[in-house]
Amino acid sequence: MIQANEFVKRYGDFTAVNGISFHVPGGTVAALVGPNGAGKTTTIRTACGILRPTSGSFQIAGIDLRSDPVGVKQRVAYVPDDPPLFESLTVWEHLMFIASAYRLKDWQSNGEALLTQFELIAKRQTLASELSRGMRQKVAIACAYLREPEVLLLDEPMTGLDPPSIRLLKRSIAQQAARGATVLISSHLLTLVEDICTHLVLMRSGDVLFSGMMSEARSQFGGTSQSLEEVFFRLTADDQWTPAKSIEAVDE
Repeated sequence: MIQANEFVKRYGDFTAVNGISFHVPGGTVAALVGPNGAGKTTTIRTACGILRPTSGSFQIAGIDLRSDPVGVKQRVAYVPDDPPLFESLTVWEHLMFIASAYRLKDWQSNGEALLTQFELIAKRQTLASELSRGMRQKVAIACAYLREPEVLLLDEPMTGLDPPSIRLLKRSIAQQAARGATVLISSHLLTLVEDICTHLVLMRSGDVLFSGMMSEARSQFGGTSQSLEEVFFRLTADDQWTPAKSIEAVDE
């Protein structure tokens, strides 16, 4: 579960996120979408504990970020856009590092399964410095999955992936939700995230325009046949821009 309550993030005089509230239920996959500069990455980086809120609060898996940031980090896995890897470690050594850092037991079979799932078996002993952009992305996602976090935060996870790899990733995200994980995906690839997301958080200029089920967004903004892309452009048009300041206004 992810709960934001009047979350504000400022950098000096600049307000990146302007008092937003939204809720993503446990065991669901939500799309966090919006134009460039909407505040999506700031929101995700705050939710995982990298940034601190200027004001307001985040609850992650039932834990308040301000009062127990370590507890939040123990339950969250975050994969940034263009994830940094250890260039001198092999693919398998990255999994070993995660297992050691989080004191995982009997993780090897799960690690092997993840390498198989993401078609990385042949790259098991390959250094990160020798991997393609898409391979690096898959290694980072496999590392995130290894410890079976309660919350997964994925920032542009499909960037650099070829169509077969995107299909693999989408299936794997559905599997993570099926085991009970909450997944929040920030992406510009609207047609792709639409296939796997049941919930939507739509931002613009630091505000939340809509938070709720994808089906509710379609029904409220043009009918059930509307695609996410059509909802996106309809909501972000200048004459339609009405920030949603509370969950109750959009989610109940």
